Amino acid sequence: MPNRWKPNVTVAAIIEQDGRFMLVEEETADGLRLNNPAGHLDPGESPVDACAREVLEETAHEFAPTFLVGIYLNRFTRTRTGDDITYLRFAFTGTLGAHHAWRPLDDGIVRTVWLTPNELRATQERHRSPLVLQCIEDYLAGKRYALELVHTDASVLTHVAV
Repeated sequence: MPNRWKPNVTVAAIIEQDGRFMLVEEETADGLRLNNPAGHLDPGESPVDACAREVLEETAHEFAPTFLVGIYLNRFTRTRTGDDITYLRFAFTGTLGAHHAWRPLDDGIVRTVWLTPNELRATQERHRSPLVLQCIEDYLAGKRYALELVHTDASVLTHVAV
């Protein structure tokens, strides 16, 4: 099979406090966009660990995933290059921990913002992808699945592909 298709695996955190959701505002090729704290799964880590790492890198907050909200497939065309990309996203919710103000945020991340569901719905044109709101709507609908649903074999954690 010469050109096997493989989606890009990503993780996202759905973080709610007092009726508001934490998002990151980030620079993209299409300008300033809103996204859930999210990023790519790295070699040698589980989706749960990747989610905790991405939240720390993008918001300077510790995060402990407690439930899977959903698994999502999304297709995207890059504005500048026209590349056709498919993302497989694992969205988790959990407990927001300590803030480390001294930590720099990932490149491109401008700041964190807290928005209500109605504010999110009113700003869809600024969302990085349609999954930003979809994941939050699923969270609001009460979708929660045990973390054990996402099994990571020990071979992943002990053997890092190059």
